[in-house]
Amino acid sequence: MLHRLQYISQGKTPAEHINNIYTLLDSGVKLVQLRLKNVEKNIYLESAASVKELCVRYDANLIINDEPQIAKSIGADAVHLGLNDMKIEDARKIAPGMIVGGTANTFEQVKQRCSENVDYIGLGPFRFTATKEKLSPVIGAEGYTSILSKMQEEKLTAPVYAIGGIEKEDLETIMETGVYGIAVSGMLTRASNKEQLIKEITKILYNA
Repeated sequence: MLHRLQYISQGKTPAEHINNIYTLLDSGVKLVQLRLKNVEKNIYLESAASVKELCVRYDANLIINDEPQIAKSIGADAVHLGLNDMKIEDARKIAPGMIVGGTANTFEQVKQRCSENVDYIGLGPFRFTATKEKLSPVIGAEGYTSILSKMQEEKLTAPVYAIGGIEKEDLETIMETGVYGIAVSGMLTRASNKEQLIKEITKILYNA
């Protein structure tokens, strides 16, 4: 289920998020994270249900950001939690058996996430990105290399997704650090030829 390329939804409105997801599913994306901020729960639930239908149609997997109850209600595959969101163990009580991912910015936070038994870690930001408020300190390729080598030393095995301001020309350098995959928004949302870009990204991610 954990495809190496994860699309994190973008848009000014829930409808725009859904439309962007639809376009990218139609272009070949197989793992989507619906990330709606500052919307009412009922709108999030309706949007999530619509995206779930699209993911079923395209044989893709769906992650819901922040809301394990919504993830459970619509039958999502996973939920992703930030460091200031609900505890991982509480999310597992709400949605037993569901994949749970968590955000980290430092090696200490990676250790914390591994002790919480997350199924994957979103580690970032790689560089500055305007898509996230209250951005954590930028990690860069050297930071990933350092954190991933410490993970190896301490036998921490959670798959790590690089996230934050990633562009296509960064991919080979990022994959050389030992990360499992990438989670991106802008690079895919803005792309003029999405299908071709996804093919090129996928080739790099799976041949690295």
